Amino acid sequence: MTDNITRLLDIMAKLRDPEGGCPWDLEQDFATIAPHTIEEAYEVADAILSGDMMAVKDELGDLLFQTVFYAQMGKERGLFDFDAIAGHIADKMIRRHPHVFGEVSVHTADDQVKHWEELKAKERAEKAAASGVPPSALDGITPGLPALTRAVKLQKRAARVGFDWTRADEILDKIEEEIGELRAEIKAATVEKTRVQDELGDLLFALVNLARRMDIDPETALRGTNHKFDRRFRHVEQALHAQRKKPETSTLDEMEALWVEAKRGERA
Repeated sequence: MTDNITRLLDIMAKLRDPEGGCPWDLEQDFATIAPHTIEEAYEVADAILSGDMMAVKDELGDLLFQTVFYAQMGKERGLFDFDAIAGHIADKMIRRHPHVFGEVSVHTADDQVKHWEELKAKERAEKAAASGVPPSALDGITPGLPALTRAVKLQKRAARVGFDWTRADEILDKIEEEIGELRAEIKAATVEKTRVQDELGDLLFALVNLARRMDIDPETALRGTNHKFDRRFRHVEQALHAQRKKPETSTLDEMEALWVEAKRGERA
């Protein structure tokens, strides 16, 4: 290991040392650290989206520290350490890239993706055989993924066995159908929130399917729209501040006019 990795591991061990360590770090376990890991991964994605490579380096360090934290806790329980984690992923990468480390020939990125999925399917089948449970095309998709990301993965897996639309216009028809069903639930004499929620979920799932068909990552698309909304709304607030006004004391028409102004400024 490099000097900096060794140094980082030593720092983590010191933080978890019952004698003189950090009280907060000592209180943590796998379950309490998991939410922080998710947050750090999103911060890496946001830094990449911003284009600030120094921020990317900083956030990647924070994400690496999460792995070091787990490794230390695993070591304390006699389960694994950082070297075991690194060795395991190294073995997996070699196993899944026989065209690089073995005799298999792969000539394009698409061929590699197909071969990769075949290898993962084989691993899932072996795991299912060991458990005695019949394998499913959906095995191995983590339930805890963000909903949009999990929807994409579920749809991709189903598509591999032929359960998929082949044209975007078919999905658009489905979206219109789901919108109609959502409208009907909202207009019902007795609006049931759970039914509206169910129909809204169906609509979102159909929209994810359209994004997948158009080769667009819905998480990335929505993240971009979130940034755009943030930017434009701040323009509205700043413009109102210049007029000595606040959003809560302004009309929707006034704010909408400033929103349009922000859009035009972006296009100029």
